[in-house]
Amino acid sequence: MKKNRGKLIFIVITVLLSLYFLYPTYKDYVFSKQIHSLTSEDSLKFVEDHGKEIREARAKRINLGLDLQVGMKVVLEVNVLKFLEDLAKNKDDQFHQIFAEIQEEAKSSDQNLIDLLQKKFQVKQVRLSRYYGNIRDSDDDVIKKLRDEASTAIDRAVEIVRNRVDQYGVAEPSIQKQGSRRIIVELPGVSNESEVRVLLQGTALLEFKLLIDPEIASKVYQAIDRTLAGKPVVDTASSDSTKNAAESDTTKPEDQIQTEEKAKKEHPFFYLAGTSGNEQNWRGQLYTAEENKSKVMTILRRPEIQRLIPQDMWFVWSAKPAITAEGKKFFTLIPVKKIPDLTGGVITNARATIDPQFNTPIVEMEMNDQGSKDWARITGANIKKNIAVIMDSSCYSYPTVQDKITGGRSRITGMESIEEANLLAIVLRAGALPAPVEIIQQVSVGPSLGEDSIRQGVIASLLAFGLTIGFMVMYYKTGGTMADLALLINLLFTLAVLAGFQGTLTLPGIAGIILTMAVAVDANVLIYERIREESVTGKTITAAIDVGFSKAFTAIFDSNLTTFITGVILYNFGTGPIKGFALTLMIGIVASMFSAIVITRVIFDLMTERGKAVSFG
Repeated sequence: MKKNRGKLIFIVITVLLSLYFLYPTYKDYVFSKQIHSLTSEDSLKFVEDHGKEIREARAKRINLGLDLQVGMKVVLEVNVLKFLEDLAKNKDDQFHQIFAEIQEEAKSSDQNLIDLLQKKFQVKQVRLSRYYGNIRDSDDDVIKKLRDEASTAIDRAVEIVRNRVDQYGVAEPSIQKQGSRRIIVELPGVSNESEVRVLLQGTALLEFKLLIDPEIASKVYQAIDRTLAGKPVVDTASSDSTKNAAESDTTKPEDQIQTEEKAKKEHPFFYLAGTSGNEQNWRGQLYTAEENKSKVMTILRRPEIQRLIPQDMWFVWSAKPAITAEGKKFFTLIPVKKIPDLTGGVITNARATIDPQFNTPIVEMEMNDQGSKDWARITGANIKKNIAVIMDSSCYSYPTVQDKITGGRSRITGMESIEEANLLAIVLRAGALPAPVEIIQQVSVGPSLGEDSIRQGVIASLLAFGLTIGFMVMYYKTGGTMADLALLINLLFTLAVLAGFQGTLTLPGIAGIILTMAVAVDANVLIYERIREESVTGKTITAAIDVGFSKAFTAIFDSNLTTFITGVILYNFGTGPIKGFALTLMIGIVASMFSAIVITRVIFDLMTERGKAVSFG
């Protein structure tokens, strides 16, 4: 007992950790059953009352792949040829003729489009610099630049898609670049094909909007709060008061609100969305906890609330949340003008860099001539005011205009890292010059197909598990029973690792789990057969177990190592279903090694120490 005490404690800890990681999956299953068993009104109330718990369970559960739930798979192709055509300058009849030939040949050729472009221009004996780059550039220089531009265009397209999907609110989407031109998008839980087409094929929208005057914003917030509380609304249009209404109701809640219930009743709007308490930096923005975002938007869409909001007033959310020391996420609700003062069509370039003065990441933007004139006029007329930089209805920043900006150059600050600045620069460039994207394949997975896949996968797993257990018990008696117990723990470990590391369970992943069962049993078979051989020579059962485990280890380790390496290769070079299969296979191999070599050995040692009979058939 003493020699196995450390191993026994480790086994108990791993089992308890596995149950801990799998508990959210169980909770999500229970919540789903409860929601489906309720009527529409009751289910909405249940979701509202348990919204936080449901979101937490959903975030930590085992993710299901698209083949196990309703959703859509869309294959997008970036039209690189159209992108290259749009990049050209001084286009004439000769250029259009060359591109028509390239387009025709590309239909029946797998050759890289840029290589095809270079070949066609060489055949026509036309210098590429006539249409691309500078006149002094060689063809090789131009081709290198075009390759870089095309590669960046596809990366920008991926970021546009990812940004739009995130804004759409899809849970657990999968967005992968495939080859040199294609993007595979998997959208679990989405079934509206027309919405998906608009979502994925639309052009990213970049807008610059002035913030609403804080005094006006505070009066609107006050009116909304009083309306929701059932109080008479003050005539804000004729009010001469300059007091910040939002501040008076939210910055000092301890003076007015004694309990949480009283806060909900007397200040329903400010209870959900409040200020930070810093009056000096207040620009009319409110802060809302992540779980309250949908509630705030529902309030703002109400007809009676819409009548309180000026026609030129609009609201946008911050693109990213602020995270408190306790890990709670807060989004900023920013009041802006409804009509943009400038759109992203004027942006010709954006790049991420480091501000040498403050050593912080920034994004520098360049505009075309018309944009430069408009930007100078807008900034000159709004010094000391804030302008929001909005992409796809999310605000990335709302800097204060310090001086009139001429020359079409501007910068965005407030990024936490250079990676974040790079992402914003990509999004800005994509808004100015997006590569055309076309949907070339669209597959929908209906609810019945997803349920059938889950049902068939569970049946196959249970059947494989049952047959394996039956065979091991009949053939190896006590040893087989212990192997089955280790097999059950192995399955527990595999699912727990998937849940703990936010892995995705797919139909091929279930196949990987079934294969893992066979691999786990194979290790026990090797050990038990070796124990049988040693028992025949006259060794005691304890000695035979010692020799069986030690002698079989090398063969088990070698076979599992080669299988694991195969799984690594499949995971790195495979896509979609192959990755799912490889992931569960690798996790299962590690778990099976632990269960077959460590767990069963500890069980046998405990049994022999207590003098209990152990048989291997």
